[in-house]
Amino acid sequence: MPFIRRLAGKTIVVKYGGNAMTDDVLKADFARDVVLLRQLGLNPVVVHGGGPQINDMLARVGKQGQFVQGMRVTDAETMAIVEMVLGGQVNKEIVSLINLHGGQAVGLTGKDGHAIRARRLSMQDEQGRPVDIGQVGEVADIEPALIECLTRGGYIPVIAPIGVGEHGEAYNINADLVAGCLAQTLCAEKLMLLTNTPGVLDQRGELLTALSGSAIQALMADGTLYGGMIPKVQSALEAAQNGVGAVHIIDGRVPHALLLELLTDSHCGTMIHA
Repeated sequence: MPFIRRLAGKTIVVKYGGNAMTDDVLKADFARDVVLLRQLGLNPVVVHGGGPQINDMLARVGKQGQFVQGMRVTDAETMAIVEMVLGGQVNKEIVSLINLHGGQAVGLTGKDGHAIRARRLSMQDEQGRPVDIGQVGEVADIEPALIECLTRGGYIPVIAPIGVGEHGEAYNINADLVAGCLAQTLCAEKLMLLTNTPGVLDQRGELLTALSGSAIQALMADGTLYGGMIPKVQSALEAAQNGVGAVHIIDGRVPHALLLELLTDSHCGTMIHA
């Protein structure tokens, strides 16, 4: 009850990904948990990934996925597949699951209402030379009106991380980055990032229960943080530094991890603080 009273009426942004999106039992648990949060008076907003599903579809069409520093290389053909999978298949499955378990979910991409405006992401290799990774974007701006309208109406927004450029072109954006920026824009009380690990681990594989900005820089410098964990941790730190009440990287493989972290004294991940 103390946790519920403290969080009632507050916005909770949840980045949904990993095994929690592919295991049928965990998927049902997640949907029920999100519905329960809404019924308890919290305002959950879900941002989802879909990497495995995109890889499956690319394999079907004979296309090999490529990554640079944890970011998917996205040419025009890949972007069409990303939109189809994220905005169609994955988004609608999550919406249907939440609605099946008693919620009122509405699926969106960042193109709806131009909610997520994007620009092309610039990247460099280790020698400082520019690297072209195609239609991969970063968040330029978020227009929260549509999302806030839905939450005020009792709905649960479910958002695919596809942004829109100034000429209407689509951009594939890392879901962790979208979740972090959205949490800042909505002045969220908490940002929850579900992963396939217990949280952030040190070089011995032991859980780091709390991390500061300086500790994160050290972990990146010595190679402890690499690949897809880099944008996740960077997004978490930026959110913590820009007004989000608390940021947690939690183990989505643990049943009801979301409820355990939010509503109990049990902790199943790493908390990031400024």
